[in-house]
Amino acid sequence: MSKKPSKSLAEQLDRYITPFRYDGTGKFHLKEHKTNEKGDLDKEEAQAILDANKKHLVDFQEKLYAQDRWSLLIVLQGMDAGGKDSAIKAIFEGINPQGCEVHSFKQPSTKELNHDFLWRHVIALPERGHIGIFNRSHYEECLVTRVHPEVLAKEKLPQKVLTKDIWKERFEDISSFERYLTRNGTVVLKFFLNLSKEEQRERFLDRLEDPAKLWKFSMDDIKERALWPRYQAVYQDIVRHTSTSHAPWYVVPADHKWFARVVIGSVIVAALERLDLHFPRADKASLAEFAEVRKALEREGKGRGKR
Repeated sequence: MSKKPSKSLAEQLDRYITPFRYDGTGKFHLKEHKTNEKGDLDKEEAQAILDANKKHLVDFQEKLYAQDRWSLLIVLQGMDAGGKDSAIKAIFEGINPQGCEVHSFKQPSTKELNHDFLWRHVIALPERGHIGIFNRSHYEECLVTRVHPEVLAKEKLPQKVLTKDIWKERFEDISSFERYLTRNGTVVLKFFLNLSKEEQRERFLDRLEDPAKLWKFSMDDIKERALWPRYQAVYQDIVRHTSTSHAPWYVVPADHKWFARVVIGSVIVAALERLDLHFPRADKASLAEFAEVRKALEREGKGRGKR
């Protein structure tokens, strides 16, 4: 009897990927997505998957870097205390820092405000062979600027372009930008960490009670928490209007950090596997030249041994 072909990594991990993927087809309602999903896993099982994914990621990253053809852009969005920082730390532990860079986009500088809203994100894009992580991203430009109109005013846009269609136009610009990236060899993976308001409250309390985490807390976090319904409505709009087949959103249940890491890591590993990465192969001329160099080095070693 012939053996059944073994499942690919993407197939093995699909149960932690497909249920959370939205590519723009069909309707999307954020409230229909559970924040406390655990995928029938416990913490121990999740840790085993996370560890396996990290090993695969290390292997894939080395080949990605050596092949120098593709690049990977990871976008992380979510409310404060959603687990973005800890997810980066847990998932990317052990990879070569030469091939990975994290950008955390804060309030734009004066120089950045003198450019279009995508400019500072474009110059931070990963090179070929590299992984780039945007901890908050270009999506802040139709999130924070929409919740806080005074932020948009600081961008000094001509009055003529400040119409009721500005958000629709920004969604179109972002979708075109991401399509352009994918057409040029950048894989775009977007994750929205879907946190419940109650879990955010618990995490804020944890920060206030732990001296080692107190530095993470800011009174601005509480101000933004008061705007929770508005943020949720805008996030729903973002996912609805910027999910595409080439750059879908993954709505990640974030109440359990360990499960969120399983989902994010699985998506990344599956995406890298599909690229069919491999180490560059030397041509015949180079192999012949290497053989001669090897012989010369071996002769040199033998000559020293006779001394």
